[in-house]
Amino acid sequence: MQFVFISLAGDHLVKVLELDVDGGLHERLEVPMGGGPGPLAFSPDKSVLHVGIRSTNEMASFRVHNSGELTEINRIYLESDPCFISTDNTGNFLLSAYYEAGHVAVHRIGSGGGVIGPAIEWRATAHRAHCALTDATNSHVFVPHVDDSNVIFQFKFDDEDGTLTPNIPATVSPPDGYGPRHYRYHPSGRFVYFDNEQGSSVTGYHLDSDKGTLTPFQTVSTLPEGFTGDNSCAQIHMSEDGRFLYASNRGHHSIAIFEIDEGAGELTSRGQQAAPATPRAFGIDNTQRFMLVGGLDEGELETYARDSASGLLTSISTRAIGDQPMYFLFKTS
Repeated sequence: MQFVFISLAGDHLVKVLELDVDGGLHERLEVPMGGGPGPLAFSPDKSVLHVGIRSTNEMASFRVHNSGELTEINRIYLESDPCFISTDNTGNFLLSAYYEAGHVAVHRIGSGGGVIGPAIEWRATAHRAHCALTDATNSHVFVPHVDDSNVIFQFKFDDEDGTLTPNIPATVSPPDGYGPRHYRYHPSGRFVYFDNEQGSSVTGYHLDSDKGTLTPFQTVSTLPEGFTGDNSCAQIHMSEDGRFLYASNRGHHSIAIFEIDEGAGELTSRGQQAAPATPRAFGIDNTQRFMLVGGLDEGELETYARDSASGLLTSISTRAIGDQPMYFLFKTS
């Protein structure tokens, strides 16, 4: 049995659905958040779900039961509203990025699974910080910034005490107009891929896993040739085998599909799959057979079958899901 957890900012709740083996979705329950939830993150063993509640500047932690039900552990108040959260590889720390405040934070996670305040780190970076993830070694973190800041901060991470130290160099500056937003590490540990919000593109970087530094090697558009409308990228996800990369286009209303060369890490576009209007949130399920995409404009949820050999997507169904789907997570019971 596989559950899907969806944060619905406009409805002030997290919705839990069951995803069956044929891609069918069945609603199980709704969990009120007391405000508009945005980013979601599991503990490494997926026994705890952390929810960033952006409208109230809170972080809430929930025990995840085998039935898909959620029991609140605790919640803390934050200095600002988080746009992205993740746990480190040990599960002892929660990292978060703050778009308006221009900060990155680290909080300790207690023995009961809940996030503990105040923050160990509340570090100023630049306006519109958008993501923070530890690498496979759990010793490096990158914080991309979109729009006017247009920069990636490079940090060393100490997983004994949760502290961040600026790396050398402290930043990487993409070309003007890129706006790096979210990123994913390749399972080989050699490459990192950032989607560029304003640039409507994906940039591949070589990762020096010893130094924790990035060097760009390729940028590929997420849009079809000849498209002239307004567009911005949102989330980016990778298949577990590291063969395919996906990025959402808001404006072209599609999911861009890329094949990854295992040796060189280079991307080859495999086209775009039409998606619900303004597809901010999407995700690949645990079986890697399905992709779910949420449309902000109409509150639609589209399910696609995913071909593991070609990476291509085929629409299965579309349904109403709720107001402003923001993030998806999957858990197999």
